[in-house]
Amino acid sequence: MTLPTVHREQLAVDVLAAARFLLGCLVAADTPESTVVVRLVEVEAYRGADDPAAHSYRGRTARNAVMFGPPGHLYVYFVYGMHFCANISCLPDGQPGAVLLRAAEVVSGLAAARLRRPTARSDAELARGPARLATLLGLRREHNGLDLVDPLSPVRLLPGDPIPAGQIRTGPRVGVAAAYDRPWRFWVDGSPAVSAYRRHRVAGTTRAG
Repeated sequence: MTLPTVHREQLAVDVLAAARFLLGCLVAADTPESTVVVRLVEVEAYRGADDPAAHSYRGRTARNAVMFGPPGHLYVYFVYGMHFCANISCLPDGQPGAVLLRAAEVVSGLAAARLRRPTARSDAELARGPARLATLLGLRREHNGLDLVDPLSPVRLLPGDPIPAGQIRTGPRVGVAAAYDRPWRFWVDGSPAVSAYRRHRVAGTTRAG
């Protein structure tokens, strides 16, 4: 049975609103083993031209074109020469913005998830951190631009139970040198899958958007 995806209009909003909305949403990825479904519990917002930490800060390029819309598409990029990270485009078409997927809890396809992340010491670590989450879902460069709100897409964004405002926490972003102190990282309080915060300032490092 094909489950309904979120509506594109729900992502055609400012990155901070989109980040809050995405907490609790589900991402379903069809893998060779089975379909793995995760619940998003930590995300990070990046907004176009007024955000020096965003990939799109200096304008549109072949690399960041997905971030300029339409919303609801997957932006996948390679970082540190080792890992892939996954983001979801937001804001109205033509305006650059993205939300980085930082951590999630596995809610279905646990056996396949463990096969993809055999070094995880616990289920809470399976998708803790953006690189681990992308690995768990099998996301690579060829998935860049994928439409997550297409019900026939191999990776889909599905509605989840909304997170009460009192359970949402905010704090500084991780791993960026510019605008690192903006409280644009959002997470679900109490989730064991949320990554531990470590201020990490590396010159020239950007995450998304």
